[in-house]
Amino acid sequence: MKSILITGASSGIGLATAELFLEQGWRVGALARRAAPLQDLAARFADAVPLVADVTDPEAVSAAFDTFLDRAGRLDVMFNNAGIFTPAGTIDEIEIDDWYASVNVNLNGMFLCARAAFAAMRAQRPQGGRIINNGSIASQVPRPGSAPYTATKHAVTGLTRSLSLDGRAFDIACGQIDIGNAETPMVQALNARKRAANPQADPDPTMAVQDAANSVLHMAKLPLNANVQFMTVMATQMPFIGRG
Repeated sequence: MKSILITGASSGIGLATAELFLEQGWRVGALARRAAPLQDLAARFADAVPLVADVTDPEAVSAAFDTFLDRAGRLDVMFNNAGIFTPAGTIDEIEIDDWYASVNVNLNGMFLCARAAFAAMRAQRPQGGRIINNGSIASQVPRPGSAPYTATKHAVTGLTRSLSLDGRAFDIACGQIDIGNAETPMVQALNARKRAANPQADPDPTMAVQDAANSVLHMAKLPLNANVQFMTVMATQMPFIGRG
């Protein structure tokens, strides 16, 4: 049985991806801070392994990976998905604590989980595996008022490239999926902010989270001698080309 560990698995893209992989017969480590959604997932799927942890806590991340490896035996894929979008504003309006929170979750958390996955994949036999980072459309172009989120997501692209290069010697592939406007609580909140600022504004177009999950599945199922280095999947009518 193939195994995958997914961060940010309690809602949105992470939860939809966990459900899809479980339906496809994978063993899934579902990692998030909130226990209740993870326990609900485990109640519905025997091969779901709930892992309650904060991605910004190195010891908690290490313990969660150890727990999953004890259960699954190996780690074939890790979907590095956890992220937050802090309150929007121009850079002079952004609270310093919001900047630190964004960097801590979106970048430090991504680094810590990639580090744990890389170590596991390097040590296991047969050696190797795949790391998929959620870069977001913001890794390419910003939306207004998103300096912390955009900066951290651009940094994720650098992390992806470094992992791809360093992983070659150990048969560890790394790719990045840049997802635009999947119908998640985070995007719903962004649309709510937009309507609050201008009640006449049209909400940004969205796509189903299942479409993002299907794209992650495609990347994950490839043999290790093939890799989707970068994939962009987005709501067709969202303002991406020409944005920024």
